[in-house]
Amino acid sequence: MKIVSRNEELLRDALSCIPQPSSRTSLASCNRLIRFEDISAAAFKIQCGVQKTPCMYSRLSKQYGMDIYLKKEFLQYTGSVKERGVLYLLMSLPQEQQRKGVIVASDSNFSMAVAHHASELRVPVFVILCTSTAPARVRMCRDYGAMVISYGATGKDSQLHARRLAQENGYLYLEEEDSAVYLSGLGTVGLEMYEQVPKLDAVIFPAGGHCGLLAGSAAALKHLNPHISVIGVESESFPVLQQSLKAGHPNDDQACNNHHFYGDVSGVCFGSNSLQLTGKLVDKVVSVREEDILISMLRLLEYERATVDAEGAIGLAALVAGKLPELKGKRVAVVICSGNLELHLLQQCIARALTLDNRVCRFSLVISDCPGDMSKLLELLAREEARVLDIKQERTFVTSELFTVEVICTVETRDKIHTAQLRNALLERYPTAAWTER
Repeated sequence: MKIVSRNEELLRDALSCIPQPSSRTSLASCNRLIRFEDISAAAFKIQCGVQKTPCMYSRLSKQYGMDIYLKKEFLQYTGSVKERGVLYLLMSLPQEQQRKGVIVASDSNFSMAVAHHASELRVPVFVILCTSTAPARVRMCRDYGAMVISYGATGKDSQLHARRLAQENGYLYLEEEDSAVYLSGLGTVGLEMYEQVPKLDAVIFPAGGHCGLLAGSAAALKHLNPHISVIGVESESFPVLQQSLKAGHPNDDQACNNHHFYGDVSGVCFGSNSLQLTGKLVDKVVSVREEDILISMLRLLEYERATVDAEGAIGLAALVAGKLPELKGKRVAVVICSGNLELHLLQQCIARALTLDNRVCRFSLVISDCPGDMSKLLELLAREEARVLDIKQERTFVTSELFTVEVICTVETRDKIHTAQLRNALLERYPTAAWTER
């Protein structure tokens, strides 16, 4: 049965003037209208291959004055929502192409999803990675079942090599794009949230250059209930989507940061299909600072025991930063779409977030180098219930009077109010104490 609605007409209007796929994509599927029944078909077809992740009420709700529900897509097998689009994409390939195999050339969430699901479907899969790729990512792709080949010093080198191998051996070269099939798979997130949380007022998605999740899910949600507000969030440093929407076409000139912290948040806008859908169906796109993303990661770790990356935390960051005051008192779902953060980055992010949240602070002061003076300082810190993380003493290069010692101390406090109390107590006892500003 064909389902026709005002939203389907909007989708048709949005995609009526989309050009044919460019040479950057090797999929033969055309960028046609993404319909609600396409998303429903995708949900039925992939239901046995991906997790129906929970959309749970969050303890953060009270803190931010709204009913927050977190859609935990980071619980997918490869830690990313990209599995939905990838699985539907692979299942839609002709049998002949499934027999020949597919090839990808990046260490992104998309490539890891391809590695896993192609292996599960018994499709030969090859992943070409540049020699500078982190060993953990290489190991992950191999563990998922892909044949991994290291080639070239840069990502561009590995991509060129992958294209050459695809042409010579009949593999299908895949890179993340915005075909109707891929967007339909991603759009199943919107379907699930609508079923899981009754009477939704708004849904918040990560945006940035790779806005397929936002576009596909918006198509599903707006069809089911046009009154649900769909909001995208991207990094203030890389407002790729907002610039592309303003220009009316994908903006490939936006400078991107290749640091792994940002992941797909800083990617270039990759397709007219998702861009046009976003322009028609998404109510609002906001941007947040890196500091907001880090604090969002900290909140999710503390309150939800969820270890996520920047792409996974960026939706909640809009609430942390107070960018959406109109949602106060409303029922809001936030998609936590990815949890693939390298361990060394996780450590840095949490340490920095604690500092930004005024819970780790540092001060220096000069005391006399006499027995008992250091004990008095430690007694003051204990009385104020500050936890000492690190303490150093400098005697040789102290520029004040002789027989004094400079003490540099790093402490942990409960919150901003506790930090202010500690600072006042220190200044009362040691007027020359210097506070290291974050």
